Amino acid sequence: MLGNVTRRRVLRNVAAGAMAAGMVGQASADQPEVDRKLVGLTADAGFGVATERAEEVHRELDFEGIGKVVAGRFPDQALKALEGSPKVRYIEDDRIAHAFAQTLPWGIDRVDADVVHGNGETGNGADVAIIDTGIDEDHPDLQANLGVGKAYVACDGSNGSTCNNDWDDDNGHGTHCAGIADAIDNTEGVVGVSTEATLHAVKVLDSGGSGTYSDIAAGIEWVADQGYDVGSLSLGGSSGNSTLKDACQYAQNNGVLLVAAAGNDYGGSVSYPAAYEECLAVSSTNQNDELSSFSNVGPEIELAAPGSDIYSTYAGGGYDTLSGTSMACPHVSGAAGQLMANGKSNSEARQTMKSTAEDIGLTAEEQGSGLLDVEAALNGSSEPILSVSTDSASSVGTSSATLNGTLNDLGGASSADCYFEWRQSGASSWNVTSGQTLSSTGSFSEDISGLSESTDYEYRAVADASDGDSDTGSTSTFTTDSSGGCFITTATAGEGPTLDSLRRFRDDSMAATPLGRALVGLYYRISPPIAETLDRHPESRTSEAVRSLVDLCADLSDAQAETDSRAKSVGLGVALTNLYMVGIAVAAAGHAGLRAGELVDRD
Repeated sequence: MLGNVTRRRVLRNVAAGAMAAGMVGQASADQPEVDRKLVGLTADAGFGVATERAEEVHRELDFEGIGKVVAGRFPDQALKALEGSPKVRYIEDDRIAHAFAQTLPWGIDRVDADVVHGNGETGNGADVAIIDTGIDEDHPDLQANLGVGKAYVACDGSNGSTCNNDWDDDNGHGTHCAGIADAIDNTEGVVGVSTEATLHAVKVLDSGGSGTYSDIAAGIEWVADQGYDVGSLSLGGSSGNSTLKDACQYAQNNGVLLVAAAGNDYGGSVSYPAAYEECLAVSSTNQNDELSSFSNVGPEIELAAPGSDIYSTYAGGGYDTLSGTSMACPHVSGAAGQLMANGKSNSEARQTMKSTAEDIGLTAEEQGSGLLDVEAALNGSSEPILSVSTDSASSVGTSSATLNGTLNDLGGASSADCYFEWRQSGASSWNVTSGQTLSSTGSFSEDISGLSESTDYEYRAVADASDGDSDTGSTSTFTTDSSGGCFITTATAGEGPTLDSLRRFRDDSMAATPLGRALVGLYYRISPPIAETLDRHPESRTSEAVRSLVDLCADLSDAQAETDSRAKSVGLGVALTNLYMVGIAVAAAGHAGLRAGELVDRD
């Protein structure tokens, strides 16, 4: 939670991985802090595929067409068996997320929420879920707005709290966010951006302000299944997670607008889940319309909102001042509730807030479209503008993918040509798809092929309107699948523990950074013919040398997997990366010599 450092401990983000530029450490960004795995299953698989092999099942999640997830503890042999199952999409660590708040109140006045209250805009009819540490059920400024609650971490009575329900707040952070979004206008205490929306407490963080990704994903899933309008996420971690992304996509598909705090790493990159395109990422500003010193920034930021020194409700029926992107997030959540109470969909509310935001002179990575302006969003004071957004890629395979986008607004034009620009990450020029002509808002897609496997690509949706206007969506990324073969390793070491160790290095360490993924992509492009040559010459000096390098890499990978030291893990990752490149070079040079000898013999 947390607020004033003189009385409470400062927020701790999910542990960030120290990593030299271009080098890799074990896994990415943060190490798992719970001894639990998340097994992602295909949509047609039964939970039994994983639960029957589990020592303990913590949670089952069903994201319908996206897939299923089982969170639990599994023996090593069971995990190896699951890795080979066609019903398993991924296996990953469950992780810990923390509430985003910082030190030491204003905001409602700055975003002009008080102006719309006088016009009868109260959010009445909207359902806003505060996915956090819970909400104080007895708080006089919130009680009348409270609806149904759900707890994935039970209130334990810590910090002097009263647990009338499992979803009661034993920390204070969730209650603070709830007051910003939707405190009652009752002439006492504080007033929220909305004042009559229905608040739902979804308790996924414990009394210390921490919670696992699987519990957060379960909370998001529940919000989507209830058909609520807004999910407010003033929490996050420094690395992504497929289960969390699945949950966000499921919520978006089911009409929920997820609003998420960018994080408090003093200019660091946007945290997760805010970094996912399914979430509206919010940065924080102070009373001078400056970026808050603690706020994270990046291309994922879509809106800025007040987050420094915000006075709001607090657990125990009181009030407190906190700072953080956690406080900025519910300003936007409350405004989204008002828009959706007026009939707007999740995507329409999102676009309306962006198109009416106030430019306060910050960069796009600091403010996104600008500072939230509730009055403008509710009154529709801006002129309609052409708007296109980039959606998640689908049907991603080893050499093809489907790019998706949405035309949100024609901006007064009669039609727009919608297409995509795409390229391999790091390339200097864009490829362009053929495109579609749309005469009304809606989604569009294009299939692309001829891609390299296990390679990063980036793409963006573009709309050219018939009246000459043009708009480009944000840039999104995807990574093509790999065929799964460690070709050179298989040719020299065969199946077994050595191959398993190298595969772990590839999937856990190399895949953690853009450089690592680029090296893997290079490997898959050049290694098949090299592996074939080495397989024909198992007794050659090249095969023996490569086998020695493979064995050494396997030993280092095993040591990296066993260490609990982040510094040691990073050091081993650097050594492994360098040795990986040496092995490719030795194998490639030997392949050339062996092929030359074969050609001479053939003549």
